[in-house]
Amino acid sequence: MPDQTSSAGPAVPAAEGELTAEDAKLVTLARGARARVGAVEGAAVRDQDGRTYAAATVVLPSLAVTALQLAVASAAAAGATKLEAAAVVTEASTLDGAGHAAVRDLAADAPIHVASPTGALLGTVTA
Repeated sequence: MPDQTSSAGPAVPAAEGELTAEDAKLVTLARGARARVGAVEGAAVRDQDGRTYAAATVVLPSLAVTALQLAVASAAAAGATKLEAAAVVTEASTLDGAGHAAVRDLAADAPIHVASPTGALLGTVTA
């Protein structure tokens, strides 16, 4: 199975300003998901009703899913039809292409915040 975690997506613009409390919560949830299983990345999304979904990267012999793909899939499986925002905690300097595409499937304009494992905001992808 191809390694879906390595396809680079858009570059992450430098961080400007601070996150809202709701978006900071997404970063906290993503950090927790990543740390809980020692994954490469953690991600969290918030849907149109304010519900949040967190996930970590999964790499198995027969399945590879990025953290952001899994968080979006969890939201969609729960009935979400739109995303308000997303966050990814990673050591990478770019957002993975598959995760970016998954968010854009449910929201053309939702911000995707990218943070370091320490929780420091690296930047936000808006398109």
